[in-house]
Amino acid sequence: MKIGVNVLNFGPGSDPGVLRNWARTVEDLGFDLLMVSDHVAITPDVAERYPAPFFEPFTTLSWLAGLTTRVRLGTTVLIAPYRHPLLTARMAANLNELSDGRFVLGVGVGWARQEFAALGIPFARRGRLTDDHLRDMRAAWADTAAYGHRRIPVWVGGNSDAGLRRAVRLGDAWHPLRPTLPWLGEAVGRLKEYADEDRLPLPALAPRIVLRITAAPVEGPDRLAGEGTLDQILDDLDRLRLLGAESVVLDTYHGDPEETRHPEAAWQALATVAAHLPVPRTRPRTGTEQS
Repeated sequence: MKIGVNVLNFGPGSDPGVLRNWARTVEDLGFDLLMVSDHVAITPDVAERYPAPFFEPFTTLSWLAGLTTRVRLGTTVLIAPYRHPLLTARMAANLNELSDGRFVLGVGVGWARQEFAALGIPFARRGRLTDDHLRDMRAAWADTAAYGHRRIPVWVGGNSDAGLRRAVRLGDAWHPLRPTLPWLGEAVGRLKEYADEDRLPLPALAPRIVLRITAAPVEGPDRLAGEGTLDQILDDLDRLRLLGAESVVLDTYHGDPEETRHPEAAWQALATVAAHLPVPRTRPRTGTEQS
């Protein structure tokens, strides 16, 4: 099972130096995947959770591709309706080629009504637009002479039934965000049912879970996967592996934009988990060494 990290490409503490340190920390700790999120117009509904500066994902990942050598690069998630599908297909294919086949395209339908309005895109049609865009991108990539021969994995986000069906029909993997383990186990059952109904292969499981290490155990049915003591988190990762997850992305962001001013806490949490994972690691550089 591959383990990735959601890198914070937004907020008052984000700048090129911090993003560089994030990327080097993730790669040095031996993680397999580095992912960033997506917003285009930082409208009030977006700014409340993910304030400016917000670094555009394709631009950012292209730059980080030149600063890394091994770690894969991806989006968690690119909001599919925000860009013309041929533009997305072109940027994704170019990034994949320039990074030596390291790109993973995670996509979602989006949630910010004001941002949709600012971009002139009908919010109510976002699901159908996402489906159409994914079909158009796959058709474009079939032209290997124009888009290259390297295959781009598509992870489809969304925790709703529509998201599960979209992952079955149009994705290589299902990418649920911040689930509880009981809910995820039940949802994987539904995912299998939908795949059987459509007589399609079951997409891979690639969840994004929280990473919040606590001194005391976190109990109760609402405990998110990845939340609790280190033993609980390691057990969650093992349970995800047994559930069939091929990849898991760790998300250190807990919702306060001020966290972006102090990324050292997130890096320490990642280092703690990495020290208990069976992956080869190089010695992590400190923020001073990375500057």
